[in-house]
Amino acid sequence: MADTFDVIVVGTGPGGYETAIRATQLGFKTAVVEKDKLGGVCLNVGCIPTKALLKSAEVASYADHLSAYGLKLEGKITADFPSVIQRSRKVAAKMNSGVQYLMKKNGIEVVFGHAKLTGGGALSVTPSVNMDNKRIGTSRTLKAKHIILATGARAREIPPLPIDGKNVIDYRGALLQETRPKRLLIAGAGAIGVEFAYFYHHMGTQVHLVELLDRIVPIEDEDVSKQLTRSFKKTGIKVRTSASVARVEKGNGALKVHLKTTRKSDVVEVDQVLSSVGITGNIEDLGLESIGIDTERGFIKTDEFSRTRVRGVYAIGDVAGPPWLAHKASHEGIICVEKIAGQNVHSLDKGNIPGCTYCQPQIASVGYTEAKAREEGLDIKVGKFPFSASGKASAAGHTDGFVKVIYDAKYGELLGCHVIGQDATELIAEAVTARTLETTYHEILDAVHPHPTLSEAVMEATRDALGQSINI
Repeated sequence: MADTFDVIVVGTGPGGYETAIRATQLGFKTAVVEKDKLGGVCLNVGCIPTKALLKSAEVASYADHLSAYGLKLEGKITADFPSVIQRSRKVAAKMNSGVQYLMKKNGIEVVFGHAKLTGGGALSVTPSVNMDNKRIGTSRTLKAKHIILATGARAREIPPLPIDGKNVIDYRGALLQETRPKRLLIAGAGAIGVEFAYFYHHMGTQVHLVELLDRIVPIEDEDVSKQLTRSFKKTGIKVRTSASVARVEKGNGALKVHLKTTRKSDVVEVDQVLSSVGITGNIEDLGLESIGIDTERGFIKTDEFSRTRVRGVYAIGDVAGPPWLAHKASHEGIICVEKIAGQNVHSLDKGNIPGCTYCQPQIASVGYTEAKAREEGLDIKVGKFPFSASGKASAAGHTDGFVKVIYDAKYGELLGCHVIGQDATELIAEAVTARTLETTYHEILDAVHPHPTLSEAVMEATRDALGQSINI
């Protein structure tokens, strides 16, 4: 006999567990299936523990510059790398316990094991092996009118960089290893690449950051890429763009990484390589093909409400394609289950999902880049305010970076906002809210921003866009 539910969510990352909670709030009998640990990649080996590592790196950076704050410390502070990693694991464990509590609090049945679609609203669940190499779960059959796949994604592997967990690692290896490499080459300078570049550099590793395209963080506004490059180079991170890894050669206790550039080939000797060249969806062995669910480029195809072509089966989050962000997954899942409940909901506006990168200086952005706006022929007003002119940033000792805003010249609508600097990921929410409300520069200027704060930079950048600069 199959155990029957109204909604089953497969995967318990932020998208999965928040969707399950919302389903119970809407009156659905709900279960989740998890093959590893509650909380998924984000809470266990992704967003949360990574931010714990980055905080340790930030504190180490402060320690290196105490004299800038008029402070002295006798002796030298060094990173106890295993302890840094262990702190990160404790943070992850705490969050995992929090999800367990939320499942119990909301009356959601947790089923451990690997789920596979068998058609007709049924799932077969078989035991799986988790990241601690423990066999978990039992064989069961579950049924539901609505099955939501939230199985996430993993690091993409490319032929020149076969991930072996020792010489070539992915983000999981970079997050969990307790031995720090003396020299590290990071292939790929997107969010994951630059975050680990910042972390390992401040742990004492010599870092080489290599990007195939002509600038690091290439999806960001070009001015942001230039600023981060300057900041990284100033700290000693070796940045190489328009370059790719051709092959990795082992020998003499080191790795020889052969790079291919537009001008010539080059060889860099390191102890380890971190591959951060993208991700691919966890779509294997889910029974997708057997019931007719379409995939494209490694991800499940869905409509604007996360529905697949098979009635009653949905996909949210990373497994459903870009942008690969935890907050996108959560919003997508909540919209999906509210639509199932018959509520009048709007589809997710993917153009208003903020992107955040947590190295220092932090990066946060939403909406159009300047280049994209001009490419589409929009008549725009662009303003920028440097943190070097901010009283709060100067007092805090964080003057690298700026706020850049892009407005529609005719109607004044905020089209895009790009922030690089201290607490950029906190500042971006103002711009996201403004875009959601279709706010114009009039409202931004009318809103009284407290002084001294970093948030004033949004107002100051808006003044600059209108030719009304006061503090620059």
